[in-house]
Amino acid sequence: MGGVLTAEPVWVETFTGLRMDQFGRLLKAVRARGGEGCGWRRPWRLPLAERVLVVAVYYRTNLTIRQLAPLSGISPATVCRVIQRLGPLLALEPARTSQEAAERLWIVDGTLVPVRDRTVGASSRNNRFSANVQVIVDADTRLVVAAARPVPGTTADARAWRDSGLAEHCQGVTVFGDGAYVNTGLIVPHRKRPGRALLKGEEEDNAAHRKVRARVEHVFSRMKRYKILRDCRQRGDGLHHAVQAIARMHDLALTA
Repeated sequence: MGGVLTAEPVWVETFTGLRMDQFGRLLKAVRARGGEGCGWRRPWRLPLAERVLVVAVYYRTNLTIRQLAPLSGISPATVCRVIQRLGPLLALEPARTSQEAAERLWIVDGTLVPVRDRTVGASSRNNRFSANVQVIVDADTRLVVAAARPVPGTTADARAWRDSGLAEHCQGVTVFGDGAYVNTGLIVPHRKRPGRALLKGEEEDNAAHRKVRARVEHVFSRMKRYKILRDCRQRGDGLHHAVQAIARMHDLALTA
């Protein structure tokens, strides 16, 4: 049975948010990471472009495997293997600190992603069983610089940041955080002390800080157009691979 989804511009642009030339760059990166191989003698039924599209459709729509199988013209078991095989190969490559990067401004924040896997998430303040994902965004370009592995949603942002290892990517770079990142070495807003109001200059600094830091929230809203970040059914590293792949497609979509 033939599938409906093919690697044509109408499907690629709808489900990946990428133009065909940007999608071609994504395919080139996946191919360089060994995406053509299958690990056994029997070849894949779908070409690489359509397999990558299957993964993007899964992340974008959050359809179940059984719902996605007839659309792609392959069995549910094959869809599952495609996602498990190609999901990690779509991962974002963390930006390396350079002299140019050291002159830029980055923003870090955490977002809660509802998950089904009880070993990944925890009952959180969004009244869902969620995981906390720490993300670094470039304030000027809105590109995702790096994303950490998910931790339980009850983990405070400051602790999640310290345990994430993302600080290694920020050597010599100015990084903004919100009030939850106090005593982490990041630039955070001025805090009100008991019996002491903020000074006029501090209020102005906080207003400018909020205006810049809002850009990371805009990035989160664009990333969560991929509905798997609203209710992730993947287990183990599935959420981590989804976040990394979505971050990569988000960055490619913003690249001219």
